[in-house]
Parts: sequence; structure tokens; C-alpha cells
Amino acid sequence: MRSSPMLAAMLAATIAASAALAAPPRETRIPDPAFATAAQLRERALQDRTSWQVVESLTTEIGPRLAGSEADARAVRWAEAKFKSLGYDKVWLQPVSFPKWVRRSEHGAVLGDHAQPLHLTALGGSPGGTVEGDIVRFPDLAALEAAPAGSLAGKIAFVDYTMQRARDGNGYGPASRIRSRGPSAAIRAGAIGYVMRSAGTEQHRYPHTGVTRFDEGLTPIPSAALALPDAEQLARLLSRGRPIRIRIALDCGWDGTASSFNVIGEITGSDRRLREEVVVIGGHLDSWDLGTGAVDDGAGVAITMGAGHLIAQLPKAQRPPRTIRVIAFANEEQGLYGGKAYAEQHKAAVARHQLVAESDFGAGRIYGFNTNAAPHAQAAAARIADALKPLGIEAMAKGGPGPDVGPIASEGAAWAWLGQDGSDYFDLHHTPDDTLDKIDPAALAQNTAAYAVFAYLAASAEGGFGSAPKPAPAKP
Repeated sequence: MRSSPMLAAMLAATIAASAALAAPPRETRIPDPAFATAAQLRERALQDRTSWQVVESLTTEIGPRLAGSEADARAVRWAEAKFKSLGYDKVWLQPVSFPKWVRRSEHGAVLGDHAQPLHLTALGGSPGGTVEGDIVRFPDLAALEAAPAGSLAGKIAFVDYTMQRARDGNGYGPASRIRSRGPSAAIRAGAIGYVMRSAGTEQHRYPHTGVTRFDEGLTPIPSAALALPDAEQLARLLSRGRPIRIRIALDCGWDGTASSFNVIGEITGSDRRLREEVVVIGGHLDSWDLGTGAVDDGAGVAITMGAGHLIAQLPKAQRPPRTIRVIAFANEEQGLYGGKAYAEQHKAAVARHQLVAESDFGAGRIYGFNTNAAPHAQAAAARIADALKPLGIEAMAKGGPGPDVGPIASEGAAWAWLGQDGSDYFDLHHTPDDTLDKIDPAALAQNTAAYAVFAYLAASAEGGFGSAPKPAPAKP
């Protein structure tokens, strides 16, 4: 039987479409003119002081920005105005809601024959209250989690774990788990309070705060972090072989629900066909309340705002075809609320996210670059790495998305990592010592140059980096 011409045409079209779907994507490349412009951006950024002026303004005019506080609201207004003054084409606010935690006062002391004050700070999420009891020292989280139920009745658990210093900050994982999981383990063993050696690496008498969590079904207990010298003082007192009794007095706790905003600025892409595709960079606008939030994360906001500003200053003929979106995320510190809200709103458009990256590890010089770009984009990624080499940055097989871009990356957005030297980051992290004077302007400019080069080249690439929705999990 002979087929009709129409049927033959339909069959041919179906075969062609199937072949197109089966064919691998075309190799992504970065055109030479974009590479040349990126080199100009790099040199201009090293001499530019915009990022320094931004972080100086934020930390001086606003100061600490605890999520949900009055200062947090002022920071949102500040960021909106700053984006506009820096020449961004579009600026808007995305609402973000979350539980509000407040800190009013905190005190600690050794009681009895060795009475003396303790320098401590409440962990974010801790309830208020005053408790007194003998302390029981544990060398790490595993030892506390192994404590039998009821063995700490009437006592205060003390985890005395020393965080290790590292350029990439890999010692923070074990230390932060002590903060997040330790209080619940203490409750299960019957403790009435919890203290830990701060998750930090310096020997100054500054405690490090940070958020904790209480497992469902447990009644929270006052929980605090000790300055490192105070933790060592308690360990020395315990080594004398007699019980040591302490008092923790915290006035803090949850206070309803608060609202804040992701503040978003865009440099609109020059190509009408591609401007809906975006390169996302940013940092988080909130901070803890002990310092002024300079390295965590005023620096990240300033670096990425400054990078976008430099790209916005380019002549129209040199503007990248895609849009560059800079986000000052809300409430990262207490649970990635801004990043999660962004991912929820944009997960249907994840394929339009060319690459995402975040600066949230201080202001140390960037030394490494990596991306999880798809195989067809590896040549373009290598070209970006080449443009970063004059800044002392090497391609490395490590890293991951930053915390606030992590949620959209988990939906399928391709990510990039610009790894900062964090050797001294945890000397300052979540302490009163997180202040502007700890930022090196030259290192900040190097960061800005790296983000400007990265964002510009990613937005100028001919082709994508592999962003695509994650497949739905298989049904059992």
C-alpha cells in the first residue's frame, strides 16, 4: 500500500523532531569581543571603589541587621535606594516572611568557690530563661548524643569541641552541627541548659552566635555559645576534679512573625530574544546583631552590587545579551528564607537561569573557580577561568553554590563557585568583631573584579550552561 504525500511529510517531520531532541546541545562558546570587554572590566574594577563605598555605607548607616528588626527594614530601604543610585535598570522587592527571634540580654557566670563571669551569647532560636546547674563536659557531639536518657537531669551540657581552621572553611561543618543539633541531644539526656565552645577559630573573648534548632516534640532549653577562652576556663576548672556550677540567664525568644524583602536589581540584557535569561549573583542583606555585619555579609552585597554597577556603565554596544540580576537576600542567617522564597517563585523558570553564584564567605581574596556546567558548556567555563587567571584565580574541582542560591540550584539551575580565602573568616563570623575595619579594600576590589568578569562572560555566552528543571522523583 502506497503512503500519501501528507503522511510521508508528517513522518519525515516526526523523525526530524526526534533527531533534534536526541542530538546533544551545541557547544557553548564565549565570543572574542566579550572576552576583550571582560579584560577591560577586570582592570577597571581593580581601581574602582564602589564596593568599598557600598559596604562602608551599609555598616555605618545601618549597622547590625537582625532579620525582622527595625534595622532590617532600614536596610531594605537602603538597598533599594543604593541599587537605583548605582544605575540598575530595574529594582524591585520580593516579600519574605519568617518567624521573628529577638535578643534582649544575656549573662553567664561560674558560681561557688570559683565565682566569675562568663562571656557567652544566646544561640538564635534559643528560648529565654535562667537556669543553674553543674556542667557535664563532652568532647564532641557524638559523645553528647551517646549520653543515656536522664543522665543529665538537673545539669547543663557543655560541648567543648575545637573547630579547625581551613582556607575553604571545611571545619565549620562539624562545629555548626554542634550548634544546630547539640541542644536537642542535651534535652534528650535530661539537661536543663546547654553551652558550647563557639564555632570559631580565634582566641579573642568574643562568643559566636548562630541559629540552632530544636527537634519536634522537645521542650527547648536555654542554649548559648561561650567565647573560646571561657570554654577553656571551664575545662580547666573541671580538670581540678570538683563539680562546677554555672548560671545561664537569657532574655530572648520568638516574637511572632516578621516580614522583610529580597531586594533585587537588574542590568537588562541587550538582546530582546535573550534578556529573559538571567545570570544571578548576590549576597544576603541581614546579619546577626553582635557586630555590624561587614564580612557576613555586607561584603557579599557590596561585591555583587559593585560588579553589576561596573557592567551597567559599559557602552550599550558592549552590554551583555542576557540580564544580570543582583539579589540582596533576606534572612539567610536564620534559615535561608530569602533564598527559599526566590526559588519557590522562580522554579518554573529555572531553565532561564544561565548561572547562579553567591558571595557569602567574607572578603578574602578569591583563589578558585568551579562550576557544575553541563559538558557542552565546559569550554565556555574554561574561558571564564582563563579570564579570572590574571586575578590569581585557578580552576579547581571543588566548591558548590552559595547558601541562598542553593535552593534554586537544587531545582536545577547551574551554579558557579568563586572560592574566597576564608582562613580568618571564622575569627570574625557571628561575633562583635565583624566590623568594617576587618575588610581589606584591595581584596574587596579583587572580588568585585572576579564577579564582574564572571557575570559578564556568563551573560555573553553563545549558548547555555545546562540549567534545566530536575526530573520529578520516581513514584514507588
